[in-house]
Amino acid sequence: MSHSKLPFGVVDSMIEEEHEERQLALEYLAEAWNTAEEEGVESQALAHASLFAALATLVRTYGEEATAELIAGLPNRIRAGEYNLRRSRLQ
Repeated sequence: MSHSKLPFGVVDSMIEEEHEERQLALEYLAEAWNTAEEEGVESQALAHASLFAALATLVRTYGEEATAELIAGLPNRIRAGEYNLRRSRLQ
């Protein structure tokens, strides 16, 4: 969907809804993650399974090439600290 033809207020509302939905999804994942750890599943196993599930969903939704392009940008984002939880909490 192209946001360029929508009024600013509609775009802002859509962005806010997407943010809220992603926040809710993250809360569900955190709860499931914590439950799995409490039941003895190692965090590394959870991380690998989560990455596989996420990548498989992205490939199914957007295709292999688009997903590969998205993933190609991850090294720079990781190095920039975008996925460092300690850094995120300090900000």
